[in-house]
Amino acid sequence: MRQELKDLKAFPGFYPLAASRFISNVGNGISPIALAYGVLSLPGSSGGDLSIVMAARFFPLIAFMLFGGVLADRFRRNRLVGGSDVIGSFLAMTSAISLIAGFSSVWLLALMGGLFGILNAIWWPAMSGVLPEIVPKEELQKGNAVIGLVTNIGYIVGTLTGGVIVATYGAGWGLLADALSFFIAGVIVWNLPILGKIKEKSPGIAHDLRVGWKEFISRSWVIALVISFSLINMNFESLLSVLGPLNFNDSQTGPKHWSYNLAGLSLGMLVGGLWILKVKLKRPLFISMILIALSGIWDLALALDFPIYTAVIAAFFAGISTEIFIVTWYTSLQHHVPEESYSRVASYDTLGSFGIAPIGIVIAGPLAMHFGVNTILLFTGISTLLAASAALFVRSVRNLTND
Repeated sequence: MRQELKDLKAFPGFYPLAASRFISNVGNGISPIALAYGVLSLPGSSGGDLSIVMAARFFPLIAFMLFGGVLADRFRRNRLVGGSDVIGSFLAMTSAISLIAGFSSVWLLALMGGLFGILNAIWWPAMSGVLPEIVPKEELQKGNAVIGLVTNIGYIVGTLTGGVIVATYGAGWGLLADALSFFIAGVIVWNLPILGKIKEKSPGIAHDLRVGWKEFISRSWVIALVISFSLINMNFESLLSVLGPLNFNDSQTGPKHWSYNLAGLSLGMLVGGLWILKVKLKRPLFISMILIALSGIWDLALALDFPIYTAVIAAFFAGISTEIFIVTWYTSLQHHVPEESYSRVASYDTLGSFGIAPIGIVIAGPLAMHFGVNTILLFTGISTLLAASAALFVRSVRNLTND
């Protein structure tokens, strides 16, 4: 890895970008634990309330995602990312103070989440296009892998720290740490030494969306994986946001045990990132989708009430699978999609891949209360296996190369 870091140091802006992702993801590791147990700590709260708060950010994210993609292809992407992070830090701070001061409510936390979702709709397509403005195409897999590594190290630190902070001091203090990490990361990305290319004046938003749509639907492997991940992401986000915390719903041990699972996931992503940094897969999407199909063992381990260490090991494997897919997916998009329309394609990708995730999060809590958490986890694990396997029947998914 030392040689890869040395190679990437030659590109101004790469190290600051990596540092910002580390800092931001320390907060991202703390946030889901703090927010979930913050909601569950409110008087009279239930699994349904947790679903409302966790889903709140997804609806505006999906609603504004295409608009965010157009913005990212028109304006400086690092400024959109940095500005979104800084503004988002104040939203997170509001949630934190409400919990610390004791005036929080489900609807206040949901409102802050909804506003954060709008910012995320701008942040997401812009962020995915920042790295290609820093490193050349032939270095993208290496750059994506290294960014993934530092991201996951930050997330591991955050998840382990988050469980301790929430259990010892309370959820509000965890969200306050998250707010600080967003502010610092935003300032760093805002000041990245990227001049940005002069972009041609567009005839309008509708025209931009049509061009992006044509680029999006022209690739069968993109369509196949977006459809597959619409279900996979619904399962995964329901697990992370609702089913996991409900599965460990004990005020004393719950936050720590769930943080161990999230740390196992992040450690697996770290190992997967180290592996994909060194290996160039001949058929990257074929291998990564096999691994994604098998990643449902985490859901099954939780559903069958295996010992905590078994669940953590399953989360570790799911993390390896997830990171290998993330690196190969973004590298494939960045390699095959023209830079000038990349963010619009990424926004269509996100819209399709996460389009029904909010529905999953909304219904996960009530369904878990009615049928039992274990039953719903069993469903998410099996359906992840089936959805990922179905994508492998598409020839372009199996045969795509990034040569």
